[in-house]
Amino acid sequence: MNPQPLNSQNHYDHWICPNLGTYWQLAKVRDSDRVVLKSRQGEGQFTFSPMEGFVLQHFTGKLPIAQIQRRCHQQFGDSLSPSFVWELLQKLIELGILAAEDETAMDWICPDLTPYWTLSPLPDSDQILLKAIEGNLRVIFSAVEGYALNYFTGKYSAFEIQTRCEQQFPGEISADFIPDLLQKLIDLQILARDDSGQEQSDAEKPAGDRPPNSPGLKASVQWINHPDGYWILRNPEDFTFLQLSDSDKVIIDQLGRRSPSSIIAEFCITPQELKNLLRLLTTSAMLEGTTLPTPPRGKFNPMQLLYFRIPLFNPDPWLTRHIEGIRWIWTKPFAVILFLCLFAAAVLGIRQREIIFYTGQKLMEANGPALIIPFALLSMLVVAFHELGHAFTLKNFGGVVPNMGLLLMMFMPAAYTNTTDSYCLPRFKRVLVVGAGLLVQFAIWAGALWFWNWTNPGSWLHTASYLLMVAALVTVAINFNPMAKFDGYYLAVALTGINNLRTRSFALYGNFLRGKPLREKAGDILILTIYAPLSLAYIYFVFGFLFAKIADWSLTNIPTTAILLLIVWLIYFLYPNNRH
Repeated sequence: MNPQPLNSQNHYDHWICPNLGTYWQLAKVRDSDRVVLKSRQGEGQFTFSPMEGFVLQHFTGKLPIAQIQRRCHQQFGDSLSPSFVWELLQKLIELGILAAEDETAMDWICPDLTPYWTLSPLPDSDQILLKAIEGNLRVIFSAVEGYALNYFTGKYSAFEIQTRCEQQFPGEISADFIPDLLQKLIDLQILARDDSGQEQSDAEKPAGDRPPNSPGLKASVQWINHPDGYWILRNPEDFTFLQLSDSDKVIIDQLGRRSPSSIIAEFCITPQELKNLLRLLTTSAMLEGTTLPTPPRGKFNPMQLLYFRIPLFNPDPWLTRHIEGIRWIWTKPFAVILFLCLFAAAVLGIRQREIIFYTGQKLMEANGPALIIPFALLSMLVVAFHELGHAFTLKNFGGVVPNMGLLLMMFMPAAYTNTTDSYCLPRFKRVLVVGAGLLVQFAIWAGALWFWNWTNPGSWLHTASYLLMVAALVTVAINFNPMAKFDGYYLAVALTGINNLRTRSFALYGNFLRGKPLREKAGDILILTIYAPLSLAYIYFVFGFLFAKIADWSLTNIPTTAILLLIVWLIYFLYPNNRH
């Protein structure tokens, strides 16, 4: 280890911590919250506090010191010393667990850049281009730097890379070439202290070293370190996502490298906990050799008619072809102009509200049912642009839109866009993706309002612009409801950062009534506590109203047929299904 004093100001805090799992294993002390670090060769064991045990389970040869320190701070708060990891490293040296002989910072393993970056030579030049796999970031390095970066695979120490560079370029590099290169990578935010996802090393062992019956993650699966303090495991092939904790990620990273028994022993988990984690990874097709399971085909339930989706097409290639020409929409100047226009339209609309209501009454009196078809067509036009707003905004932020289609919710036809990839974005960008559809609707409403004022009363353009204005407002009102799974709900999820808001709110009450741990952050409990009863009341009144209306009409007009159909369905639904 580094012989100089270990402290939080040490500029080597980006170095990868050593892997203790080869020679040591962690285990819980029975009837205690402390942990014990036992030698695999039977040469001794040492007891550590719960905080120290939490840190030690991250010593896998993959994570930098600064990243482990941040995770500890997230787990234990301000009660933790800012140099806790450094102090623990010094303790490990003093205990002889880590040897400190002549080892320096040059002995630390350099991080693996390959999961996030690719190297390629520049045409007609000896320079090297480092290009981000996701996004548009590109950085040019010299030939010597490019040669060194080829060895940033999570397998070589700084000393080894320095030696190779000196052999390849004798007399051309300084003795601190690799530390200086690492500092340059940090300054360029290629290795970002505040974005620990780019500091990790994901180099896998050769396939021949893989333990038998130990499945690993698919090569295409990506880890995304979310700014809200959790990890997202993204499968771009099957388009599935998992939200996971730091401890889950550390365990999953060992799959395919160690046997299940050694993972259970090292990370102090039960076989059932590992089994549950593997089941979650299998059902989401994250593991090698797994595919998405076919959903079980249950018996028909009339409630299914209240909500179902029909996927129609994959818009992503088309979006990719056209996004470059309209990126100016997501610039600050355009945003300022848009909000000024919307503000002006809102002022005009408030001043003309009586005229607007009066015009609507006159149109209904003069045309009545004849307005239904044009109003429906204009509403469909508004919804189409609304969905394109979601899709293009997500594409602008580098996301993928795998499908779009039709949606029926409570007998109301609509459209939907699969923006699941927005869960990988920071919260502000995710809010923009969800809110883009509503902004498009407000923009259509504002344009229709101005056009209605400029056209001659009595003309078909005057009537059409009025209907378009009303269609935009009506669809906004429907979409803004946070109790139904329209944009209002997903906007609430994005603003609060509470994924699966409805499910977790009801689960909170269920755990409370059964006397189980709430398993939610203190800041989220209030929101979940409020949302559940409001959602329950909404479901009760809406479904109660629909059921009452359907029952009243059926028993009034077709009582015999309605009762017969109900009996037939009950027999079908309750009759045991013998197929397995």
